[in-house]
Amino acid sequence: MSTSTATSAKYLTLMELREKLGNRSRSSIYADLAAERLPKPVKLGGRLLWIEEEIDSHLRALRDGDIC
Repeated sequence: MSTSTATSAKYLTLMELREKLGNRSRSSIYADLAAERLPKPVKLGGRLLWIEEEIDSHLRALRDGDIC
């Protein structure tokens, strides 16, 4: 019998993303998306959601100087 470990992705709403990024404004977040400074969101049911692990990885890379 095979066992698989399914990890469910946590999705962030715009409000949760704003909080995670230090209460940045909505317009700042959309400007960062347009300039490709943030990972692209996924669209589910007409809503834009961000995968938390992608945001966390991106923030770690910024901290470590891997990306500008």
